[in-house]
Amino acid sequence: MKRLLTGISAATLLLGSTALAETNLKLVEVITSPERTEVLQGIVDEFQANNPDVTVEIVSLPWGSAFEKLATMVAGGDIPDVVEMPDTWAALYAGSGQLVSLADHVAGWQHGATLTDKTVAMGSQAGDFYMIPYGFYLRAMFYNKKLLAEAGVESPPETMEEFMAASAAVSELDGKYGYCLRGGPGGTNGWIMFAATMNGTNEFFTEDGQSRINEPGSVEGIQFMIDLYKNGYAPRDAVSWGFNEIVAGFYSGTCAFLDQDPDALIAIAERMPAEDFAVIPMPVGPSGEAFPTIGFAGWSIFDATEHEEEAFDLVAALSSPEANATWAKRVGVIPIHKGADQDPYFQTEQFAGWFEQLNGAEYKPTTMPTYLEQWGYFASTVLLETSQEALLGQRSAQDVADEWAELLTEEYSKWQAKQ
Repeated sequence: MKRLLTGISAATLLLGSTALAETNLKLVEVITSPERTEVLQGIVDEFQANNPDVTVEIVSLPWGSAFEKLATMVAGGDIPDVVEMPDTWAALYAGSGQLVSLADHVAGWQHGATLTDKTVAMGSQAGDFYMIPYGFYLRAMFYNKKLLAEAGVESPPETMEEFMAASAAVSELDGKYGYCLRGGPGGTNGWIMFAATMNGTNEFFTEDGQSRINEPGSVEGIQFMIDLYKNGYAPRDAVSWGFNEIVAGFYSGTCAFLDQDPDALIAIAERMPAEDFAVIPMPVGPSGEAFPTIGFAGWSIFDATEHEEEAFDLVAALSSPEANATWAKRVGVIPIHKGADQDPYFQTEQFAGWFEQLNGAEYKPTTMPTYLEQWGYFASTVLLETSQEALLGQRSAQDVADEWAELLTEEYSKWQAKQ
């Protein structure tokens, strides 16, 4: 009997040891949709199959409230091990010392050397590498060929003036609008891009550190957006539209134009015949140039993790050439590894607008000043609230531009002081 009890005790200890050895990781995604979550789950499932001692819990936060929800989680101690980190939030978390430096991890990673220079540059903050981007979002203009033809617009617009005129013409059609305006969450890019295009520069600050967002040309670009809405060239409820709404507005035939990244192509291509739409470069402004925004997100590890090695193993699995190629094709981003652009998938006509922008001298991709610690707050909260007020006629373009400029100038001054 004693031997039996001893055996049971040993087995119990063994089972307890095994249970203690199991690693549980929490992964938070913030740019969510059913399709993206499905792809992410597939990659995570493969990782777990290859690492049976690791269990990964995926927590999906809705994008419209993700900034606040993640901040609340972190402040309350419910800190994930791995997080999908948008570029606009990186400075906030890296600058406050909450992210693990990935430099040494990547240096010892078998695929570290194949990351493109842009990937490494974009994933760096304050001289360190805090994120492995999973791809890049570059804005270009979708247009509905049928709606333009019906409205008598002979060719897609090449300039901002032509864009406004074409939007007006389509809006004369019953129940149709020119532009799928993103007035709700995630609309920062449109305001910044139009302001830069009308101002003729994508420099955010002057040599003496002043924000350029309230310069006359920038205010003209902000007013351009307001006019599209005020004149009825965008749906009235577009004041609160986010990503899903603007994409649905385009593929449903409600709007003729949509400026978006390659991620929108997936949903659109599934619902519209290829011959009914195309993607062209963003229209140029008075300077003859356009400044399409280029953004990114990626995988970061919180410093609070108790499982840094396993967390990086997960990030490495998500970022491998094979997994990244799958992610890029299914989610709609430009991939991160050298040679990935030779994949036939990215050499199709559907990607022509984006690659024309990457190669054309008149198109100058704009990177947001994500190095400013409060940029995430500005983009997710301040700009959202004030731009909606401007669309609804409660504030002028100059008024909101001055508020934005004051905040950004102050943040830039703080950043300079730390250099």
